[in-house]
Amino acid sequence: MTSISHVFDVLRAALKAQGITYRALGQRIGLSESSVKRLFSERDMALSRLAQICSAAGLSFDELLSRAAQAPPQLTQLTLEQERALVADPKLLLVAICCLSQWRYEQMLGSYLLSPAEVVAALTRLDRLGLIELTPGNRYRLLVGRGFHWRRRGPIMDFLRKRVLDEYFDAGFDGRGEAMVTVHGQLSAAGAEEMQQRVGELAAMFAHRQREDQSKAGASCTGYTLIVGLRSFELSAFTAMRRKQSTQQA
Repeated sequence: MTSISHVFDVLRAALKAQGITYRALGQRIGLSESSVKRLFSERDMALSRLAQICSAAGLSFDELLSRAAQAPPQLTQLTLEQERALVADPKLLLVAICCLSQWRYEQMLGSYLLSPAEVVAALTRLDRLGLIELTPGNRYRLLVGRGFHWRRRGPIMDFLRKRVLDEYFDAGFDGRGEAMVTVHGQLSAAGAEEMQQRVGELAAMFAHRQREDQSKAGASCTGYTLIVGLRSFELSAFTAMRRKQSTQQA
């Protein structure tokens, strides 16, 4: 079955192929650019609105569904073997992260001490692993979807916990565009599920803005990393001070 997310990916690709920006689309269907962006970010709209956008993209609703059904499914997660291969080779992992951030071949060469042969070798391995589809001119197409994430307890997350988190949080978070917010409170089960969904939406917003900025010719971009977590948690030092629950009947 074709997912709603995949349908929106195909629709966005159709608009891009026609050279239709979000601003131009908004003008055609009577919405602001920000409203159009929100529709695609939330991936939720009325069928009548979807039909309008299909018409603007030059295809029927049936054709949209047909294209979505025929397009190859996108990865949302790698296998354990794939993640182990990335962790075992730092240069391969670096190039993989660059690809996930949609860096061009030239950007990788210009930013890191990697030779052309090393970058090409890494791109070739990523193609074999199924993360990208390598195309002529050292270009590539990502084979992962918008919902892509590392395995919860997989090799990459283990690597991040052991090697990245201490270094990441050893900062003041006071630079331009930086922020760190810690919020504590009690939530119902429904409230926690809603916040979990909002966390996912924030990650999707970051990925969407990253793709937009990368697509702008001549744009000066700086690497940012967004780490967002939500879990039932109490600092162990605080847990140790909790009163022991009485086992006596009141």
